[in-house]
Amino acid sequence: MTTVTPKSLSSAPPEVLALGPVAWVKKNLFSDWFNSILTVVIVTIFGLGLFRLLNWAFTTAQWQVIPNNFGLFMTGTFPSALYVRIWILLAIICALAGVSWGVLGRNLSTLFSRNVLMGLGAVCAFIVLFPPTRPSSLKLLPMVALVAGMAAAGRQVGRTFPGVGKWVSLSWFVSYFVAIWLIGGGMGLTPVSTNEWGGLLLTLFAAVSGIALCFPLGLLLALGRRSSLPVVRWLSTAYIEVVRGVPLVAFLFMGQVMIPLFLPVGARPDRVLRAIIALALFSAAYLAENVRAGLQAVPRGQREAAMSLGLNTPMTLGLIILPQALKIAIPAIVGQFISLFQDTTLLAVVGLAELLGIGRSILANPTYLGRYAEVYLFLAVIYWFFCYAMSLASRKIEEKLNTDHR
Repeated sequence: MTTVTPKSLSSAPPEVLALGPVAWVKKNLFSDWFNSILTVVIVTIFGLGLFRLLNWAFTTAQWQVIPNNFGLFMTGTFPSALYVRIWILLAIICALAGVSWGVLGRNLSTLFSRNVLMGLGAVCAFIVLFPPTRPSSLKLLPMVALVAGMAAAGRQVGRTFPGVGKWVSLSWFVSYFVAIWLIGGGMGLTPVSTNEWGGLLLTLFAAVSGIALCFPLGLLLALGRRSSLPVVRWLSTAYIEVVRGVPLVAFLFMGQVMIPLFLPVGARPDRVLRAIIALALFSAAYLAENVRAGLQAVPRGQREAAMSLGLNTPMTLGLIILPQALKIAIPAIVGQFISLFQDTTLLAVVGLAELLGIGRSILANPTYLGRYAEVYLFLAVIYWFFCYAMSLASRKIEEKLNTDHR
């Protein structure tokens, strides 16, 4: 007699028993005597460190240096009379961020879940309670409302017009040039010299510009290193290996001094532009190796299958190989972007007052001598926020593109 097991029962995964908090702690932290001692020691060390940190923050630290110089931290010596341009730029970014959020979440049953509402409430409370942002709360709170409102509108538009995503991407591209116009002036606006750009404004501008330039260049270098043409392959390899053997500081100095030597007499690019070009050229070499690793991970059968369908080399690369390679290389690529954002701290070496440089100039003020811990802790939180945001975005993209998981 043959016993037939229903397909639905045989293919069903085993039931996963959820552990309660007490059971989880017992299993993972106090499973035996060694783990128990290790857990107690680590918790004690971290507890004492956290206690001393909080005690210093609430009793000893002198935080006046932050609110008194908040404008310098954000925009450097940008003219205060022209701050309205920065607010307009922030409104544009918030609106595009909200629309992008709504379009990406158009298929979700609930866009504003409980966790999202709690997060928005926490942001609003931070704006109202944090001393540096409190004076601008009447401007920052509408920005939060703008993000939420545009997210709701973007979700509705995304459901009505499924192909609106490409227009949102185009809007982000156009917004970059709008930002340059608002920050630098010209074309009807009062010009602002790059000598007055600084703080977080200059850091973000240099990082975004460097990322936008290094990605296509790194992609071309990765393809060139795998090219079947010997000259292209040798030149790409030589560029990658030479750049990776030179420190970024030397590259920045060479960019400031040598770039004008290759231009006609009298043509001298702005020093911010020269620094961005140096950052992009340096990061492109490392990005090329990340992309090349992704290209090598794509099975050769993918190219052969594309050739059997009659696709030429450009179509094979654009439609078959590169999408898979970039998907594989997302963690490494985003890691390089984070590294580039952190490398902007070296712009102070060539005389640009980016965020860390502004912090050093504030500490040189006799009024704030010795306030190193407060200033550098504040700067560390800012850098951590943007780096973690990029890391979180990369994980979300990986989850969205993970078509292998069932």
